[in-house]
Amino acid sequence: MYMVYPYWPRAPFAPVWATSTQEALELMKNAVQGERNDELFYNQLIPLAPNQEQVDVITSIRNDERGHNQMFRQMYKEITGHEVTGVSNEAPENVNSYVEGLQKAFQGELAAVEKYRKIWFGLPHGIYKDTLYGVILDEQKHAAKYDNLLLQNLAAPIHVPK
Repeated sequence: MYMVYPYWPRAPFAPVWATSTQEALELMKNAVQGERNDELFYNQLIPLAPNQEQVDVITSIRNDERGHNQMFRQMYKEITGHEVTGVSNEAPENVNSYVEGLQKAFQGELAAVEKYRKIWFGLPHGIYKDTLYGVILDEQKHAAKYDNLLLQNLAAPIHVPK
């Protein structure tokens, strides 16, 4: 048996990022466009990569974003019975330099985690929450990969005296 203290709120605890199902569905619609913009942004970043290893990393992230887009579309349709519509055709941000692009990508992946956490709290328990948790883990993995690419491209070469 739990002891109830009189100064505890009567309503159940809700984190500040908690959302309603309707808010989660709106965020999910926005996520479709966000994932598409990320894909297009990464397409610009790939040709700037200095070697095949970095091309492969960004390509794998880009491909994950394509899959996330489809997952969001499918979940939205299954929950609401409607296709995601009204998605804009806005052009993604331009990549001005490789390192600047990596930094924007890193920040974008972290922002996606925050947005998707809000969606997660608005979804019913079960497959949709589990699926979104997998997407959140992917976005965290992407942020770590971009962090690693930034370190590789910002590290000053080590000068070894002869």
